[in-house]
Formats: sequence, C-alpha cells, structure tokens
Amino acid sequence: MAKQHYFSKILIANRGEIAVRIMRTCRDMGIATVAVYSDSDRKALHVQYADEAYYLGGNAARESYLVIEKIIGVAREAKADAIHPGYGFLAENPEFCQACHDEGITFIGPDSHAIKAMGNKTLARELMMQAQVPIVPGTTDPLTTDQEKSRESASRIGFPLMIKAAAGGGGKGMRIVEKEADFASALRGAQSEALSSFGDGTVYLEKYLTSPHHIEIQILADVDGNTVYLFERECSIQRRHQKVIEECPSPFIDDALRHEMGQAAIEVAKAVNYHNAGTVEFMVDASKKYYFLEMNTRLQVEHPITELVTGKDLVQLQIMIAAGEKLPFNQNELTMNGAAMECRIYAEDPENNFIPSPGKIQQLSVASGPGIRDDCGVFEGYEIPIFYDPLISKLCVWAESRDLVLARMKRALTEYNVVGVRTNIALHQQILNNPHFQRGVYDTTFIDRYIQNAQKSKVKEKEMLAIAAAAIFHHQKVTHGEENVTLSQDRAQKNRWKEYGRQRILSSRI
Repeated sequence: MAKQHYFSKILIANRGEIAVRIMRTCRDMGIATVAVYSDSDRKALHVQYADEAYYLGGNAARESYLVIEKIIGVAREAKADAIHPGYGFLAENPEFCQACHDEGITFIGPDSHAIKAMGNKTLARELMMQAQVPIVPGTTDPLTTDQEKSRESASRIGFPLMIKAAAGGGGKGMRIVEKEADFASALRGAQSEALSSFGDGTVYLEKYLTSPHHIEIQILADVDGNTVYLFERECSIQRRHQKVIEECPSPFIDDALRHEMGQAAIEVAKAVNYHNAGTVEFMVDASKKYYFLEMNTRLQVEHPITELVTGKDLVQLQIMIAAGEKLPFNQNELTMNGAAMECRIYAEDPENNFIPSPGKIQQLSVASGPGIRDDCGVFEGYEIPIFYDPLISKLCVWAESRDLVLARMKRALTEYNVVGVRTNIALHQQILNNPHFQRGVYDTTFIDRYIQNAQKSKVKEKEMLAIAAAAIFHHQKVTHGEENVTLSQDRAQKNRWKEYGRQRILSSRI
C-alpha cells in the first residue's frame, strides 16, 4: 500500500525494549520516529535508535513518562502526527488518549471510551454479562468502606476468593484469601496497594479458581468493525501473578475450544466498539470451562510469539488501523505455523526474593541461531536504572514443534550471558527442565508447587552444609589441636578459592 496512507512521524511514548521494537517496524515502513527520555535514560538504547529524541526530565515515571502534558508538548514540538504508547505507563490511560485526540494527534490504539470501559474491571464485568460472555463469579459492584457488607459479599461468594483492584492489573492490588479470618487484613492490604499503584483504592471480589489456566486471545479490529482473533497465548507460568514464560499454541487448548474462545473474544471487542490491537484474557478451569478475566487495551509484552506463529507484524497492523486502513485479511486466512515461546529475562536476584538487580552490564552475549528472536532494550556497558521495570530482554523461540521449541530455548538460555547484574535465567532453565512443563502439564500454580519449594530446599541445603562445615572445623580443633587445624584451614582456603571461581563463572549465567 502507498506510504502516504500512513504517518510521517510517530512519537513512541515509552522506553526500553518495547520502544525499540516499535521503532524497528516504523523504520521498515519508512516512518520517522521520536523518542522521549528521562534523566536516567539519556544513554538508553531507544534514545540512540530513534531519529529524534527529546528530554522529559526527572527520573521517576511520575516525573517523566507519566506526565501527559510533557508527552503532548514534545509531540507538538517534534511535529509528530501520531503517538504509539507501547505498554505500561500511559498506554491504558483514557485521559492521555483523549488529550492526543484533542491535540489532533492520532493515538495508535483504541479510543478513550473503550480504554475507560475495559480499564474499570467492575464495569467490564457488567458489560460482559450483558454480552453473555462467561465471567468468574464475584461482585458486580466495587466494595464499599463498610467492612461488614464486604464480609457478607465475601461469604456469599465463598472461600478461597480473590480481592482485585478495579482500576489496574499486573498483580497489583491483588490478594488471594483462603479463609474468612484473613479477609479483613487482606482487604486493607489490597486497597492500600491499589491506591498506591493506580491512584484508586477501589477493589472487587472474584471466586478463586483452583489450578486454572491463564489463556489470552489476541484480537485485531479495524474502524469498520472487522474483527479477528489471532489465536491464543498460554500464560500460566506466573510468579506473584506476573507472567514469566508464555507459549503459543497452548498445550492445554484444543481446536474446538480455541475457536469458541476466539469468538467470545470477538464479542468482547464488539461490546465496546473496539478497534486496533487488544487482548482478551480468560481463566480456564480443569474441565475447560472458560471465564472472562479482563481486556488489555494495548499491545501485550508477549505479542512476539503471536507474530512468530502467524507471520503478522502486530505493530504494523496497529499503525495501519490507526491510519484508517481495513484489515488486509479475514479470519479464514489466518493460520498458525509451528510453535513459539517467550522467556522474560529480568535483572533480578533469584537468591534474594527476586528483588531488582540494578547496575552496569559489564558483558552481554545474546542468543542467536535458527528460530531465535531477542527483543532487547539494553547493551553492554548500559546501566540498568532502579526507577523502572528491570526487563532486560524478551527471548523468543520459534520451531515447527513444541519439542523443538523446548530444545532451542534450552540452548538459547545457555548462550545468553549477562555479567554485572543478577538475572532470572536460572529460573527459566529450572522451569524448562521440569518434566511436568516439558509434557505441557501445568497451570498457574506451577511455580509455587514445583519451583519455589525446590528453591527453598536449596537454601536449606546450603544452611545445613554451612552448619556441617562449622561442626567439622570445631571437631578438628578439639581433636587435633591448633596447628593441624591451621593446615586444614589452608587447604580449605584453597578449595574455597576454587569454589569461588566456579561460582563466579556460574553467576555470570544467573
């Protein structure tokens, strides 16, 4: 199609790997790009990759990437005719979408009405009930400040249940409550976290499904109402309600259920006159009954695996739809080719409760070879800041079969080497080597059941070894005297230096 149908310049209102990923498609399409950056992002990869870059000021997101007036001001100064929000930050903010519209700048995404409707989880549940899309049993109205009424609502739903933030996602403002005695404190905690994370402490209740699958359906819709689904992504490997590994297709979903859930996702989109890319998330129980969870009105972090199996560039399609183009294909023309998997590589310390591990990347070797895609937002010498999500890369693998995907991902993880900060690569390797995961037999409880317990056992094992070593040292001191113990210490010291050397080599891959 003719280049003039699209935009001359797009501002990417984001940072890191997603900003770079969007810019790459813009470059393919011959569209100039504008980056924005904070103090700590002056040397960031997305700033270097863009055609133009503008300073926002500050370090924290609330001083930079979340300030609507600053973003709009840069777009005006740079003469950008469109803004792509990426994901996170302002991507699902209806006020930002409306501000773009008021300024005459195209927002590459749905309109503010759809963002607002699906961003409020309780309103979205009501809309789904009207559209006859199955929802998880729960409260249709937000909880009030009346503790007794909230407790009564919880008792009607039954335990276990989930308290969830009405205005957010990503595991924030969410609590699982196993029994009634824990409800009051969990409610206070969820409301406080929701207020801190989203500026809105409103929460609601949902029945907690035991051992469910988290399945999401990618949809695309143009301004004329043509809507398609681009199959599913299995997102059940989660830690603290945040996704760790995703794959497509799901080893749990069959063709009949895939089609049924795809059609349900289309109904969800049509219920709010949705256009552009979006993702409808479902919880699916062991008997394969599915329930609407939420709709993310933006591009997803894990969108590359859908691109790998469908051959469609979702960012390019977003831009085309925003420019008023019709979808260039219908549902019957969409097929899945092979399988794909994504591992999110974070700068975090697995041995210290996965806290972020900011710092300078001293060495970086990324995976490559057949079927490998690395959406990376860092480089060797880059300083990972403490102010933002510590995502280093989205390592994706495609192959003709799931078995080959597993083999390629294992190989890719051994090639991926980051020195200077700790990473969660070892966690991914642990998951991929688990026989249940290899067979595709897992749900959202997988990490809690098979991985975290194993990590706790390893910590206990280290503690026991330390105690044993101290006991042996004391025994030698009592039995053989100080001189012999000193000789033993010298030998032990040499052995410890060997062990330290080994640990340094291994830690460079962790």
